[in-house]
Amino acid sequence: MKWILRNQTILPRGETAVDIDDRGYQFGDGIYEVVRLYGGEPFLMRPHLDRLRRSAHELGMRADLDNGVLEENFRQLAEKEGVSTGILYMQVTRGVYQRVQEFPPADLPVQLTAYAKPMERPAEALRQGVAVWLVPDIRWLRCDIKSLNLIPNVMARQQAKEHNCLEALQHRGDMVTEGAFSNVFLVSGGKVRTHPEGNLILSGITRAHVLSLCEQAKISVDERAFSVNELLSADEVFITSTSNEVMPVVRVGDAVIGTGEPGPVTRNLQGLYEESFGMVTKN
Repeated sequence: MKWILRNQTILPRGETAVDIDDRGYQFGDGIYEVVRLYGGEPFLMRPHLDRLRRSAHELGMRADLDNGVLEENFRQLAEKEGVSTGILYMQVTRGVYQRVQEFPPADLPVQLTAYAKPMERPAEALRQGVAVWLVPDIRWLRCDIKSLNLIPNVMARQQAKEHNCLEALQHRGDMVTEGAFSNVFLVSGGKVRTHPEGNLILSGITRAHVLSLCEQAKISVDERAFSVNELLSADEVFITSTSNEVMPVVRVGDAVIGTGEPGPVTRNLQGLYEESFGMVTKN
């Protein structure tokens, strides 16, 4: 990673620095998005930018971010970095101001930072499936905002790592919400089920795309919360995220899901997902 986009200028990484008074540094007062690159092309860029704007609005942050300008800047960044398969990371903070807890003046310029880096698709995990770990959901009650405040997510992910699992699935009481960095789905009797949108989960861009693929494939979907026991007794489980696409879950803790192998509904959705980003790379 040699280049950084800072506001609307692409600079060598060594020429960029975070001001100590940046509110993202001081308070985590900012938002972010991660976009997949396939064949050098951003996938689902516009929905990601729309969600970035929504997060800004929910935090009372200036949202005068022009999608067209951002898209062009990010494409130039990926091209300059020479990334084919990878990610674009972008974040916006409320700006640089003396350290006060309340919001600074409304006309303070926000600070945009972005970079592109290679990241291969997790091919082996997508074929074989992964294990996940269950943890209590200790996050705040505005999980629908994609903010920089990720310490509870990081702590959950560390627990998963310590148990040789890819991801941590979170639950409030007995109700499963989502992964630390993913949305979670189960399949029972051929029907897909996932937690409904709301303040307890992030409205995932990959989640929404998979729901549209379910509609395309005439797979029945029930957006309704489910319990830990329902998760463990499901025929299939999968998680979705920008980096991990449609990832089969074959084990939750010590419990084997279904046959212990990725199931037919998950496989079908994986194929449809690959077709959809394959169309982008051909254009």
